[in-house]
Amino acid sequence: MTETNRRKFLGRGVAAATAATAAASSGKAQNRPTKRVIWPNGRKPAKTPLFSPAVTYGNLLFISGVGYHKEGDIKVHTEHVLDDIKAQLEAAGSSMNKVLKCSVFLADLKDYAGMNEVFLGKFGDEPPVRTTVAAAGVPGNSLVEIDVIAYI
Repeated sequence: MTETNRRKFLGRGVAAATAATAAASSGKAQNRPTKRVIWPNGRKPAKTPLFSPAVTYGNLLFISGVGYHKEGDIKVHTEHVLDDIKAQLEAAGSSMNKVLKCSVFLADLKDYAGMNEVFLGKFGDEPPVRTTVAAAGVPGNSLVEIDVIAYI
């Protein structure tokens, strides 16, 4: 092969490889997950909030910390929080059985046993991984705050 023909041949190969890479890249970009915020009642607040209540990214669902800001003991608080989380999961097309990760924040570690009594079985036979910590203060005088990551 002469030098000129080799350049043409290599040039065509580079052009073909570049076109194939561009096509593959554009295909990947089309399949890329997108972030979507789920607002209560489907309405975004007029003023920018401090955080989003629920966000999806692809088939993952992230629900921000849920607390209970009324009177009651740890069992009442935990029951209400888990019911609220269940409703949010179902509204987004998920369920308690699809929760992968759960973070529990207790205002006082002495409530650990009571919280566990209510928590047990709420996520089905194979509960999610969980972290439980006592926080220096849970906002709004809630005795417990829970956030979850689930799939849809």
